[in-house]
Amino acid sequence: MAMWFPVCRNWKLRREDSMGHFSQLPRQDYEALKERCLSDGSLFEDKSFPASLRSIGSGPLLRKLPSRLQWKRPPELHSNPLFYSAKAKRLDLCQGLVGDCWFLAALQALSLHQDILSRVVPLNQSFTEQYAGIFQFWFWHFGKWVPVVVDDRLPVNEAGQLVFVSSTYKNLFWGALLEKAYAKLSGSYEDLQRGQVSEALVDFTGGVTMTINLAEAPDNLWDVLTRAACSRTLIGCQTHCGKQRVLQNGLVDGHAYTLTGIWKVTTRHGPEYLVKLRNPWGKIEWRGDWSDSSSMWDLLSPKEKIMLLRKDDDGEFWMSLRDFKAHFMLLVICKLSPGLLTQEVGQKWSYTLLEGRWKNGSTAGGRMKSPRDTFWKNPQFLLSVWRPQEGRRSQMLCSVLVSLLQKPRHRHRNRKPHLAIGFYLFRVNQSFDAQKKLPSEFFWKNASLSLPVTFLTEKEVSQELWLEPGMYVIVPCTSEARQESEFVLRVFSRKHIFHEIGSNSSVIFSKEIVDQSEGKDEFFTKLFEKYPEINAIQLQNILNHMPWSGLGSKQPFFSLEACQGILALLDLNASGTVSIQEFRDLWKQLMFYKEVFHKQDTNRSGSLNWAQLRAAMREAGIVLSDDVCQLMLIRYGRPDLQMDFVNFVHLMLRVENMEDVFQNLTQDGKGIYLQKPEWLMMALYC
Repeated sequence: MAMWFPVCRNWKLRREDSMGHFSQLPRQDYEALKERCLSDGSLFEDKSFPASLRSIGSGPLLRKLPSRLQWKRPPELHSNPLFYSAKAKRLDLCQGLVGDCWFLAALQALSLHQDILSRVVPLNQSFTEQYAGIFQFWFWHFGKWVPVVVDDRLPVNEAGQLVFVSSTYKNLFWGALLEKAYAKLSGSYEDLQRGQVSEALVDFTGGVTMTINLAEAPDNLWDVLTRAACSRTLIGCQTHCGKQRVLQNGLVDGHAYTLTGIWKVTTRHGPEYLVKLRNPWGKIEWRGDWSDSSSMWDLLSPKEKIMLLRKDDDGEFWMSLRDFKAHFMLLVICKLSPGLLTQEVGQKWSYTLLEGRWKNGSTAGGRMKSPRDTFWKNPQFLLSVWRPQEGRRSQMLCSVLVSLLQKPRHRHRNRKPHLAIGFYLFRVNQSFDAQKKLPSEFFWKNASLSLPVTFLTEKEVSQELWLEPGMYVIVPCTSEARQESEFVLRVFSRKHIFHEIGSNSSVIFSKEIVDQSEGKDEFFTKLFEKYPEINAIQLQNILNHMPWSGLGSKQPFFSLEACQGILALLDLNASGTVSIQEFRDLWKQLMFYKEVFHKQDTNRSGSLNWAQLRAAMREAGIVLSDDVCQLMLIRYGRPDLQMDFVNFVHLMLRVENMEDVFQNLTQDGKGIYLQKPEWLMMALYC
């Protein structure tokens, strides 16, 4: 039976801006709208994105819809609806009828980084506390973060099942509501039908995407992936173009995937480099080497096999780097820190963002075709680059990252497809008059230092350049003259000045920023350079010098025995070491355990009693009976039945690894049958 709620409506409609284009969003004050609904005892209904076919679209998507489409709120669909749950550890989102695998692949990459996810998805929203049927999300939109407000009415079929994005946990709705907000930003659900992973990654982070054509992948691709895995990056990939048909090998043509992990394993024949991918459909997996049913797993030690292999039809699978390069077309890495692929760490970056426009008849000059073409009419930007520190060796080049983003040319992102865009870079001398645009003669006589090999019909094109200190001119353009659009040009470097020549564009901001992950990324980059593999003694040294803020004045001390125990849990190939990416995963767990421990240690004693331990484990998503929890305290705690942070870490790692082992071995979620080598490996965790 459908539930009835009073309705709080928002009557503000979208309007046309001064340039004649539809503005992207109506102006909606989330707090004011929510407060009004709460005071009225009503639930919000968004008039600007109504629960009707108008919000779904007007194209082929309509033919896919169930005959009796309904719109319902989560409290009508489940007795215990949750907006978000940190306890749902697995990637839980599945694609619906909309062909937005590119969006979902990016979203799943986002879900691997809790702090970044919480910037886009405020996780304190709820269906119980101050529930008013209104939710808010944030997207990075051409230079600034913009809020998008939606009501929580979602399209469902007659059986009450979501027809678009859903969760494997049937009572979780953050993914479905985020998709609705992104559809509103894009114009409609129909406008999510086609796209690139890179486009959504930029909208989720404000980062800069780097796209690698895997047919021309660099020889050090594994090093690139390793450095990316140790940094704050989101990684997606796409198979070769096609009609989204399932191939005999289990991959889907023309489809986007999320890269969720990498791992170097040791077989009897030597090392093997593996990548872990997830299909946004939540099913349909790779069937080749290192797939769930592959015999290649028998080449590993029992421990490594148990910990890595999960025989679930959940869309997540392993494959070799070699097969990945052969069967996938594009790898997209979204860099949240400008210097991801450089060796420099711990320094500030200068970041400048400028807006511009290609206008027919004045600034839409197109690309360079012949000496006397209209290329010179394009907007021109002067870039002065110099070293951040004087006295450095003169032959050292400066790292400069350039990103060109084109704005949508219609309120509905798919009504007018992206133009093919690119940019050229020219060197100019110090006598150059920065007030006047370069004349056409300049481009007859000077070659471009950087030019687009092909113009890409993508939202963003970017390039990392290594330049000598000096003055340069960047010329962004479309592939053909007279094509109109607005664009955003971003430049990152250690030190620069950047402005438009003969400027009538607006500077959004130009300032020095700290690398978004400075401290964290610097820490891991230095570790990677110093310790490609970390042994127990090195692990002890690292952990005892980490900043354990939030645990009071008494800092934890990790003994060598404790570190050997932690290492035994993480060291899958019995090498006596862990890799830097394994340590980064450990570090994320430690930070989570620290927050949980600090929250339950209410008297700030530096230890947990039985009740606090039980609450802490529940907070971490592990529910044990009272008797088992008491046994854990006796086994891992002190004689006074108190547990300090180091022992709490040891316990949590063992329990979580044990849970992973059980999930990987069980066939029905209820029990497992162990062979002797597997039983011996299980004994390690007891």
